[in-house]
Amino acid sequence: MHSAKENRTPPRLALVLGSGGVRSIAALGIVDVLDDVGLKPDLVVGCSSGALFGACVAAGWAAGQGLDAALKLWSPELTQKKRWRAYVELVAPKLIGFGADFALRDAGLIRARVERAFGDMRIEDLAVPLRIVATDATRGGPVVLTRGRVADAVRASMALPFMFPSVEIDGRRLTDGVLTDPLPVSVANDARALLTVGFRGAMPRRVDRASRLVAQVTTTMINNLQDARLAAARAAGQRMLNFELDIDRRIGLWETAAMPRIFEIGQRAAREQLPAIRRMLELPLAA
Repeated sequence: MHSAKENRTPPRLALVLGSGGVRSIAALGIVDVLDDVGLKPDLVVGCSSGALFGACVAAGWAAGQGLDAALKLWSPELTQKKRWRAYVELVAPKLIGFGADFALRDAGLIRARVERAFGDMRIEDLAVPLRIVATDATRGGPVVLTRGRVADAVRASMALPFMFPSVEIDGRRLTDGVLTDPLPVSVANDARALLTVGFRGAMPRRVDRASRLVAQVTTTMINNLQDARLAAARAAGQRMLNFELDIDRRIGLWETAAMPRIFEIGQRAAREQLPAIRRMLELPLAA
C-alpha cells in the first residue's frame, strides 16, 4: 500500500538501491551528479544497505551530509558486541530455549546509531517518496514499507538473520530484505524509468569451515535471485539502466575506509551514463 503522497502522479524516475554493504554508498555519488544537472529521482526504493542510503536520498540530504552520516553510522563495531547467551542457545537449546529471534550480535549499537541519524522522521513525510523492502520472518515473503518511522524500517531491512534480531513493525517480525528481493525493481514498476544500483555478493575465496559453506550457498542464491529480478524487468519492457560499477577489488562488508572512494566511483559512473539516462527519459542531450 502506497502513501497518499505517492498517489498524485506516477513517478518519472525511480532510484532502486539493492544490497551491497558499504558499496551501496555509490548511490549517493550517483545522486550527487544527477542533482547537479537537475535530474532528481521522484521515487526511491531500498533494500538492506540500500534502504539506509536510500533513506538519506529520500530525506533530501546533500551528498556530503549523507556521506558523513554513513561514515558515523556504518562501522565494524556494529558487529563486535556479541550476545554470549546466543552461544549457549546454540549448544544447549533444550536447556535455556531457542527462539525465532536468535541473533549472534547485540543490536543495541545499530539501533542507537540509526535512531540518532533519522530520529522521528516518518517515511510518508520525506522529501521524496520512499519504499523500503524487508522480509516477513514468519511468512517468508517480501514486505514493502511506505509508512512509519524511517529508523524502524531501515533497521528491519538490514536485520541480517543470525547476525541481528528481527524488528517488529505492525505486529510482524521483519528481517533483511535481501532474503526475498535483493534488488527490488518490481517495487518500482509504476515508474516511467528506473536507475538501479545493485551488487553481486562476493563468493568465499575458500570453503574451510561451516560458516563459509553457508556463505557460499546463500550468496549463490541471492546473486541468482537478483539476476532473475533484473531479467524479469527487462522481459517486461521496463525502461531501466543498471549501474555496473567498476570497483577493482573486493570490498569488505564493513570497510568504511573505502566509502569516500566508492562515492567517487558512483559520481564517475553517473557522469559516464548521463547521455544514456537522458535518452531513457527522452530528454534532449546536453550541449
